[in-house]
Amino acid sequence: MTAAAVTARRELLPGDPEAIADLHDRVYRDEYGLDGRFRAAVARGLEEAVSTGWPDRSGAVWLIDREAELGGSLALTDIGEGIGQLRWFVLAPELRGRRLGQALVGELIDEARAAGIHRLILETFSALTAAAHIYRGVGFRVVGEESTDMWGPMIVMQRYELELGLT
Repeated sequence: MTAAAVTARRELLPGDPEAIADLHDRVYRDEYGLDGRFRAAVARGLEEAVSTGWPDRSGAVWLIDREAELGGSLALTDIGEGIGQLRWFVLAPELRGRRLGQALVGELIDEARAAGIHRLILETFSALTAAAHIYRGVGFRVVGEESTDMWGPMIVMQRYELELGLT
């Protein structure tokens, strides 16, 4: 697949929440040893978001389709009071290194500003250094860390924030 062939779909279709959870499970189980509780947490978060009308009523989604399965996802959820959350950001290994993640995060920030969001938050873990590079490159800063083994191996959870201001 060439870089030019990679496109993001902006519509959440039936079956996509399960595909997003499955992609997270495949990537994070293989690369970081996270167990089934991680997939369950992702699925629960997606279910809660969809039940509130996401992404149709507020927020946004970016999905990267591949031949037989989902290859990437990124989401913006509106958590109220001018705060949005960057969520469910994952790319299959073969899609990395093309600046695709950087482009998607940039689009998410533009979308958040257009929606009147003044602060973005996200939660991740410290081993995701490529994602951290993207986050920090657009101005996110770490505002909290906590070690946990809630998904199997010990990881350092991180909370990032980005003040967007008004434009």
